[in-house]
Amino acid sequence: MKAISIRKAFALFLTTATIFATASCASSQPGESKSPSGESASRQSSGEESSGDESAREQSSSPKKNLLMNNASAQALVESYGSFAEAHDAFTTTLARQENDSDTVPEPPEGLFDLVSYSSKVGDLAAYVSSDPGDGEKHPLIIWVVGGWGNGIDDFPWCYPAWDNDQTGSAFWQAGVLTMYPSFRGGNGNPGHYEALFGEVDDIVSAYEYAASLPYVDPDRIYLGGHSTGATRALLASEYTDKFRAVFCYGAVDEVKYHNNSQFTFDTENEDEFTMRSPIHWLDNVKSPTFLIEGRDGNSENLERMQQATDNENIHGYVIEGADHFSTLAPLTRLAAEKILADTGESCSISITQDELDAAMAKEPEVPVPVMTSRTIDSLGLTFSCPYLWMLDDSDAEELSLYSRYEDDNAWDMSVLYIDTYSLADIPDLAGLGESLAAEAYETAQTTIAGLPALDAATTFQGDDGTLYYQHYAFIQTDSRYVNFSFVTFEDFKEESDLLFQSILDSVSFGSAQ
Repeated sequence: MKAISIRKAFALFLTTATIFATASCASSQPGESKSPSGESASRQSSGEESSGDESAREQSSSPKKNLLMNNASAQALVESYGSFAEAHDAFTTTLARQENDSDTVPEPPEGLFDLVSYSSKVGDLAAYVSSDPGDGEKHPLIIWVVGGWGNGIDDFPWCYPAWDNDQTGSAFWQAGVLTMYPSFRGGNGNPGHYEALFGEVDDIVSAYEYAASLPYVDPDRIYLGGHSTGATRALLASEYTDKFRAVFCYGAVDEVKYHNNSQFTFDTENEDEFTMRSPIHWLDNVKSPTFLIEGRDGNSENLERMQQATDNENIHGYVIEGADHFSTLAPLTRLAAEKILADTGESCSISITQDELDAAMAKEPEVPVPVMTSRTIDSLGLTFSCPYLWMLDDSDAEELSLYSRYEDDNAWDMSVLYIDTYSLADIPDLAGLGESLAAEAYETAQTTIAGLPALDAATTFQGDDGTLYYQHYAFIQTDSRYVNFSFVTFEDFKEESDLLFQSILDSVSFGSAQ
C-alpha cells in the first residue's frame, strides 16, 4: 500500500505541474501513475516483543539462599549437581508440543554474509556468518541471538535499525566485528523442535564451535550477545560454558515461568523444566565477563533480582534510567562493539562504567547506512546501487520503479525510486529545464553525475489528504537521452532520504548503451 499511495500522490502532484510542458512538447510524463503490486513481503519474526508480564509475580529483594529456599524443587535440583552444565547435560526435557517451522532463509548480501550450516546435537542448522575479509588475519566475532521465541533467521540483519528499537545487531558488523546469526533447532526447516530455552543453549555452544573453526576468526575472541529472549538464551549459555570471551545480555529475564508462557512447548507441570531454563538459579556458574543491561522501564526488576541473587564478580549489571526494553539496543550495542575492538590482550579486559553507558545513551541518533546491491539496466547501459531489500518493478516498459519489500516507518521502507528517460528533443537543455522547475518552486542546481552534465531539483508537495511528500529529481544528460532518477518519500524523512538518494547517485555509471 505504501508504494501505491506514494505513486498516487506523486501522479496527482505532477498533473498540476507544467514543468515539462514549458520545456518541450513531449507527451510522455515521468510521473504518470504506474501501479506496482503494492504488496509487502511478510517478514519473519525478527525478535520484536514486549517486555515480560510479571503481574503474577511477587516482588522480592531476598538474597539468593532465600530465593532458593522459597522454591524447594529448584533448590534440590541445583544442589544435586556440581554445575549448570552437568545438570543441563543430565536433564532430558519433555516436550508437550512438537513445534517447528519451514520458513525459507533469504539469501544474504554477497560479500557481507555467507549462508552456512553448522553442526549441532540434532543435525545441521542454518546461520549467517560474516564473509571472510580476505586479509589473512584472524578477527573477533560475536554471535548475536535475536529476541522473540522464533528459532529461525531471516533478513533482519540488514533491515532498518531504528534508533529506539534496533534488534538487528548490525552495530557489530558495521563497526567491523564479524557477526554470526544462528538459527536453532526447529527453525527454518532445521531438524528438531522448539525447546523454549533448553536445547537452544546447546545450539549456541555448537555455533561457537563452528565459528572457532573458521580460519579468519580468532577462536580466543568469540563473544556472545542477545536481546530479550535472546539475552536469556545468551545468559544460560554463559552459565553453561566459559568458551565465550565476554557476553552481553540486553533484557534477560530471571525466572522464565513469569514470562510469555504461551510460548512454552515443554511440560509445564514439571517444575524442573522451569528451573533448567531460569538463569537466576545458576548465576554462580558464570565464568566469562557477562554484562546484564536493561532499561528502567523494561525488565529491570529481573536484572536487579539477579544482582541480589549472586555475588559472582563476573556478572555486571546496569539499569539504564529513562530507557525501556528496546531503547538501549542501538546506542549500547555500538558501545559493546567499540569495547570488543579494543579488547586485544591475551585475556578479556572489557569493563564498562555507568558514565560510559550514560554517554552512549546521550548520543545523537546515527543515520543508518543500508546494505546496498548493484543493479544493471542493460537497455540503458546503466549500473547503480540501491538498498539490498529493494525490489525492482520493470513491468512498465517506460518507467522502472524500486521500493522496499517492507513498509516500516522509516526512510528506507517508505520511499520509491523511479527511473525513466526522455529524448534529447524532449528537453532542449538542462538550463531551460532548471528555470522551469525553479518557477514551480523547486530548488535546482546544475551538477555532474557519473561525469555527465545533470540537473538536481527538489521540492515538497501536499497530497489530497494533506500528507506532505518530498520529491528529489536528478536529470542526467547522456549522449543519446536524458535519464531521470526521481526519488519520492514522505517529508518527515527528507534529510535521511537525501543521504540515501545521494549514495545511489554516487554509484551511477553508464556503459556503451547510453
